[in-house]
Amino acid sequence: MRVTIIGATGHIGTYLVPRLVRAGHEVVSVSRGESDPYRDDGAWQSVESVEIDRENAEERGEFGEEILATDPDAVIDLICFDRESAENLVSVLRDNIQHFLHCGTIWVHGHSDVVPTTEDNPRTRRPIGEYGRKKAEIEEYLLEEARKNDFPATILHPGHIVGPGWTPLNPAGNFDPAVFSRLAEGEEVALPNFGLETVHHVHADDVAQGFQRALENWSAAVGEAFHVVSPRALTLRGYAEAAAGWFGREADLTFLPFEEWAGRPEYDEDAIEATEDHIRHSPNVSIEKARESLGYEPRYTSLEATREAVEALVESGEIVIDDDRQ
Repeated sequence: MRVTIIGATGHIGTYLVPRLVRAGHEVVSVSRGESDPYRDDGAWQSVESVEIDRENAEERGEFGEEILATDPDAVIDLICFDRESAENLVSVLRDNIQHFLHCGTIWVHGHSDVVPTTEDNPRTRRPIGEYGRKKAEIEEYLLEEARKNDFPATILHPGHIVGPGWTPLNPAGNFDPAVFSRLAEGEEVALPNFGLETVHHVHADDVAQGFQRALENWSAAVGEAFHVVSPRALTLRGYAEAAAGWFGREADLTFLPFEEWAGRPEYDEDAIEATEDHIRHSPNVSIEKARESLGYEPRYTSLEATREAVEALVESGEIVIDDDRQ
């Protein structure tokens, strides 16, 4: 297959492009040309690279035509964030491609009544936040196009994507790397409430695996949405205790009502907002559908994925640990 990947040099594309090349596919990488993949791989030498600024091309009404000009059999869109953008692309690609794969998010689910949440969970509870609502609108549109108009769409919903090269969602539910430093040094770490809210990570390579399996299982994938996450979610408390253990420490944890926790001096406004967003969702989703229909089998557990990312950040110096206290 000739596969055009929109947003190919990002977190998922870094792993997806080499996977598809090694599987024998011809790959076209579409990006703004502003960044390199997160890791080197010789497979990129076989990739055709095209620079397109999506925002500018959409303003000109030319983005879909520019993607179609790459002559794809399949298109994987990793960076679509609103329904209008999806509609414009579909209007051009309709009847011209064999498969269209969209990257969604488990944020399309609102509050869960029963966990793990499945893809067919009734949407009586609306998604929390603008990002989730917009992704849910795209999902609804693409699945409707698949059912009513035979547009060959598939949606994959990752969780908290993690991997070497970027900061993982931490045990406090935000992206402050100092949380890992404090755990590594045996210092106190405050968690909101009882630390029993959940987060559900996934390694970027496992998301890439999901896209590859969907691409190569057309009949099972078209017209469907799938979760692609690690096998199990983590509680904030369990995550913190495990992370401290990576450094030979026992976690020194304090549990505070959210409003009191948010008043702690070590957390800035961005961190507080991120934590509130994540604990309101407390995602815990099922991958059984992807396992049964696509053969999806994640290589990494949540802890394995996050540990790899943390170790890379320690090595690069982005997470600083006082050696005298280890």
